[in-house]
Amino acid sequence: MSNTTCKLSDSMCRDDTAALTLKLVAIGSILVAGATGITIPLLGRRKSFLATDGNLFIAAKAFAAGVILATGFVHMLPDAGQNLTNSCLPTHPWSDFPFSGFIAMMAALVTLLVDFVGTQVLELGIVSHSVLIGLSLGVSHSPCTIKPLVAALSFHQFFEGFALGGCIAQAQFKDKSTIIMACFFALTTPAGIAAGIGLASFYNPASPRALIVEGILDSISAGILVYMSLVDLIAADFMSKKMRSNTRLQVVSYVALFMGAALMSSLAVWS
Repeated sequence: MSNTTCKLSDSMCRDDTAALTLKLVAIGSILVAGATGITIPLLGRRKSFLATDGNLFIAAKAFAAGVILATGFVHMLPDAGQNLTNSCLPTHPWSDFPFSGFIAMMAALVTLLVDFVGTQVLELGIVSHSVLIGLSLGVSHSPCTIKPLVAALSFHQFFEGFALGGCIAQAQFKDKSTIIMACFFALTTPAGIAAGIGLASFYNPASPRALIVEGILDSISAGILVYMSLVDLIAADFMSKKMRSNTRLQVVSYVALFMGAALMSSLAVWS
């Protein structure tokens, strides 16, 4: 009876063909989002209407922060918990300890450490977690996990591109170096997805190993996404002097934040 239960639970929302299609869509979407995000600040040096410190961009970042936060808490973390407590896995140690929450917490703390150590090398921190999240998407065989990640990672790469593009613009690198850095950033997450697709081909998607790999990577992604949304997007903007001195911007940004979180959370009903 237990084996039948395992097979049924493993087949729930597992469709290799649909998952592969979504992964290819994700590669294209995230590549375009990352390239666009990093290009805007670079062009903004010469075009004032592309400046990234306007109220519209701040409100858009608040909406994106809500989307990313909900993806981590509502989509990734529960999926990770289901995988790591699946009846196909041995009771010991997987049912003895909340591994998904612990791994997510450690991923958030390690991301903080990477950000602290790599303060002067912003691209180092961005690349490290971009590859990991891309890897998590690439190994997944569940369209229910991949769908929200496509939207969240597109937002994530777009606004991370803002941050990196702004730093590159201020540093005034040569054009050749700027192009290389921009291309490297835009390709990191798609490369992680491609690596994940390759990794997933080496094991049976219905095997306990697949559940463990996907569960651990989903937990890591959840921790990184929660950290990125709370620290890099919400705290950075909502605690800024510009936000505190502009009541209208505060209201619009909070509405956008809650709308982003609510809309992405509501997708869990259909996933």
